[in-house]
Amino acid sequence: MTGGRALVLGGGGVTGIAWETGLLHGLAERGIDLAQADLFVGTSAGSVVATQVAGGVPLSELYAGQLLPPDGELPARLTGWMVVRYALSFALPGSGAAKRARLGRAALRASTPSEASRRAVFESRLSIRDWPSRPLQVTAVDAADGRFVSFSRYSDVPLVDAVAASCAVPLVWPPVTIGGRRYMDGGMRSVANVDIAAGSSRVVVVAPLTRAMSKEATPQAQADRLGVPSIVVSPDAAALAAIGKNLLDPARRKPAAEAGYAQAASVADAVRAVWS
Repeated sequence: MTGGRALVLGGGGVTGIAWETGLLHGLAERGIDLAQADLFVGTSAGSVVATQVAGGVPLSELYAGQLLPPDGELPARLTGWMVVRYALSFALPGSGAAKRARLGRAALRASTPSEASRRAVFESRLSIRDWPSRPLQVTAVDAADGRFVSFSRYSDVPLVDAVAASCAVPLVWPPVTIGGRRYMDGGMRSVANVDIAAGSSRVVVVAPLTRAMSKEATPQAQADRLGVPSIVVSPDAAALAAIGKNLLDPARRKPAAEAGYAQAASVADAVRAVWS
């Protein structure tokens, strides 16, 4: 798109969904309504939040939902060997797509819950079923060839499947079948894919995770290259403590959401300066 304000929401597991939701709600209560963005970009956890906010679900409602017991969620965690497998996939030579494809092949072979069980989670997690009319980009990666894709309402892909694909953490959750191909977490290309917002006049990035395989791939470096007013907001020390070590633990949703809500007070002025 050209011009307008973009809200980019990055990946970070179920605790990332909660923290982002709390932060957005806290900012809205301080008069900074990021839900009025002209473009929404969602990666992994951020795709869940971006979809619902773009679809007009009130932030107060989304926040209240994060404070409820995590019934129906499937607990999971990244094990040590999974982390090693990630590292090996990206450490060996090759293009970015080739490195992602290595991990994708491992994801396709991994023993995980069924696609049907994961789809049921997203059917209950999302408050809307159809693509919103407002511009929304949901990122994912083709597990077979490592190709990066960004789904929108023009992609002829069911919204639930696009979001489930964006959240399909390799080796933990199954790649999602769309049009005969299998797709995995968009965060395997970048934890926030900030560059999708190129052409926007102002960009706010909310990123639960900020590390990348290279400095150039971090959300901050990507935002800087856009050449427009921007800010990257990530969890402060209190939020990191509330989130804990396992980003995929549904039991940490409530404290993560409350930490995001509290952090809004300390970042409000900086975000307002960019958004306004």
